[in-house]
Amino acid sequence: MPEHEADGTLGSPTDEVRDFLRRRREQIAQRWADEPLFRAVFTLSRDEAVEAGKAVVDALAQVADAQRVEDPDAAGFTTVREQLARMGAARSRAGLSTAQVSSELATLRQPVENLLLADLPDASPDHARACVTTLSVLMGTLRVVVMQTALTEGQALIDRQRLQLLEVATPVIKLWDGIVAVPLIGTLDSARSQVVMETLLESIVDQQARFAILDITGVPTVDSLVAQHLMKTVAAARLMGAECIVSGIRPAIAQTMVHLGLDLGTVITRSSLADALGYVLHQLGVGIVNPTPYGAGER
Repeated sequence: MPEHEADGTLGSPTDEVRDFLRRRREQIAQRWADEPLFRAVFTLSRDEAVEAGKAVVDALAQVADAQRVEDPDAAGFTTVREQLARMGAARSRAGLSTAQVSSELATLRQPVENLLLADLPDASPDHARACVTTLSVLMGTLRVVVMQTALTEGQALIDRQRLQLLEVATPVIKLWDGIVAVPLIGTLDSARSQVVMETLLESIVDQQARFAILDITGVPTVDSLVAQHLMKTVAAARLMGAECIVSGIRPAIAQTMVHLGLDLGTVITRSSLADALGYVLHQLGVGIVNPTPYGAGER
């Protein structure tokens, strides 16, 4: 503030905080190393926690130097954003809620504030108050950065897990040499339909399959986009050198396909997975034998 800069000994509160952070970097990092957030994340070595604390202090000093203490997107946070994300994610994995992680971040402010006040014994109350306020804003921005990054990482983890669940929920089964099947159960959407196509085509290549059965008995209904995806899957399988048979089409799905005007003339369909398998085995020249009360007979 002008009245504090007039004597030439004190700079602006932001400059004062910047210089303080650089001057007390080691002490701040040492105190942070004993706080729950750093202590719980860096469990192998306290020195590791201290070094992590130093990196965060350097980032805060850089943000203050740029006069952007209220900006979570300040360039100074770039170098530590990944580290902060790991710290937030580690506490979340330990079972802490977002509010609890935020509370642990809040505890980092008091040790720094105590050091700052100790460094300003001769400052006027107004100047000291302005410096503390600037530091509080800067620490609050740090909390915002950590929470934003943690939420982004959490969403990315959810997206990865969702994709993994889609893959698990879309198994490709080898029924016979040259025959693979994809039994689908549950709701189909565009994302899952895409996974079905990719998984099936990869299996056709890996298994060198001549026939692929797409069984949708367990799918209650599909929308127009999904129906088109299924037709594209059949066409893609054919391009890969495999004949794709669709089995278990429910009445509602059949009506959807008819209303869409999809050309099913080239698509082989069967009422059930068993019928589709029987058709494919017949195409391969494999006979099916059923037991009878009077012995075995060929079907």
